[in-house]
Amino acid sequence: MKANTPRQKAIHKAIRELIPLVPYSDFLPIATAARAKHMRTLTPVNGAYLATVAHIRHQHTDYDALRDEGYDHDSARFFVADAIEEKLLEWGSTRGLDGEFSEE
Repeated sequence: MKANTPRQKAIHKAIRELIPLVPYSDFLPIATAARAKHMRTLTPVNGAYLATVAHIRHQHTDYDALRDEGYDHDSARFFVADAIEEKLLEWGSTRGLDGEFSEE
């Protein structure tokens, strides 16, 4: 996926800076989600962050299975929070679920 507009380029840059070790197979759906119409009111950095967390939640945790088992939204998110943090760390993220940037 080529970034053609300044906003698309900013989103791609934000993803590369936020999660520099992300596999390309995960980069593409995150970039696509961050470029979605409903994300346009967000800054590229915030859109990239929210798209990253949502992608990890749905593709790399048991969140959807927990929801299918009847857990409510907040409970399912609670149970997968550690797995999301682990994936963010694996990808070299500069930001955790608390939204704070690390000092490292």
